[in-house]
Amino acid sequence: MTTYSLDALTQWARETLEAAGATPEMAQSTARALVDAEAVGLRSHGLARLSQYAAHLRSGRVNAKAVPFVRHAHGAAALIDADEGLAFPACDLAINEAIRLSQEFSIAFVGVTRSHHFGAAGNHLERIAASGLAGFAFTNSPAAMPAWGGRRALFGTNPIAATFPRQQDDPVTVDLSLSKVARGKLLVAARDGQEIPLGWALDAQGQPTRDPRAGLKGMMCPAGDVKGAMLALVVELLCVSLTGAAFGFEADSFFDENGNRPHIGHAFIAINPSALVSAEVYHERIETLLAAMLADEDVRIPGYRRADLKRQAQRNGIEVSEDIAAQMSGRQT
Repeated sequence: MTTYSLDALTQWARETLEAAGATPEMAQSTARALVDAEAVGLRSHGLARLSQYAAHLRSGRVNAKAVPFVRHAHGAAALIDADEGLAFPACDLAINEAIRLSQEFSIAFVGVTRSHHFGAAGNHLERIAASGLAGFAFTNSPAAMPAWGGRRALFGTNPIAATFPRQQDDPVTVDLSLSKVARGKLLVAARDGQEIPLGWALDAQGQPTRDPRAGLKGMMCPAGDVKGAMLALVVELLCVSLTGAAFGFEADSFFDENGNRPHIGHAFIAINPSALVSAEVYHERIETLLAAMLADEDVRIPGYRRADLKRQAQRNGIEVSEDIAAQMSGRQT
């Protein structure tokens, strides 16, 4: 394993995306997001996605010259059009709008339409929490899970993230996929030649499999069985019916170089914690619950491991695979 600084990895990722046709703004926003995911230990949403994004830029699955814009705004709600580009510039704009609108109206809902894979859901919420706001992030994705009782992939893995700021410490941040594991973990296992545990995925015939490649061609298992499938339905409706985006079954897999422009949707909510009670009451309630949780020694606060990993990465850099190190050194393109 070889260690590189976050700046060096971001520069390499940006140059790779620009070489594939992305605008400097799209390349920088995307590179930063990929390295941030790598820094917090989410390899499945980090640099493992770089070649996939570059292939989509080259094949035309992504509008390489996209410029996101506010398509519609009314009161505390806004809709961002990603212009068929990579998702991160549109998500940056959506977070800006969510913060601005929540400061005016105490709550904001910002949807994103005609978009692409948006990476690690929780990372989008860092600026919301840093602004002292509670936040939620949702996205649908290409079909990877069946409706409960169904025999074909219909819903995406449809992650959900939430963040709640604290006064003197890192925010509480929950980030989870509605499949038993994120589909990107199968991508990493396939790349590294590893098996996956039974219960993560089904093959194309609907049978449990340890082969990540068979799982990528088949379906993911929903977290919590029927409950996970129902939550995936909720996210599908939230991100599509309110934004006009494409449903998961209408979008071709991200793992294929060729296919349609996915046109999926995202949704962000920002809430001023003092909108209904005082800031003092909000923080007292948060700390009371966390203290009760931490009374059990094996409990940890969601999001804190990622925050610690990011600080370590900022100080010490990130160890990357030899495959990525070879690409960075120019020995492999």
